[in-house]
Amino acid sequence: MNIIEGSIVKAVAGRDKDSYFVAVGIHDGFVEIADGKERKLEKPKRKNIKHISPENVIIDTKELTNKKLRKLIYEFKTQNQNSADQQP
Repeated sequence: MNIIEGSIVKAVAGRDKDSYFVAVGIHDGFVEIADGKERKLEKPKRKNIKHISPENVIIDTKELTNKKLRKLIYEFKTQNQNSADQQP
């Protein structure tokens, strides 16, 4: 897996399965993820790298706030839903 800081990731295991997050840190096989709502930037969730899937989108984490993070994740989800609806 090629997960770097700023990557949008999807949780594939755990209680937050199928939710989108942004990787805000990587340490010893674990990734710290935040979504700006349940998991704020100040207190990200530590998740095993095996339990997330990268979405091939990277955002700039400098000057990122929880509000901006929520907006970016919302836009990403709606864009993916629209593209999924258009496929036959």
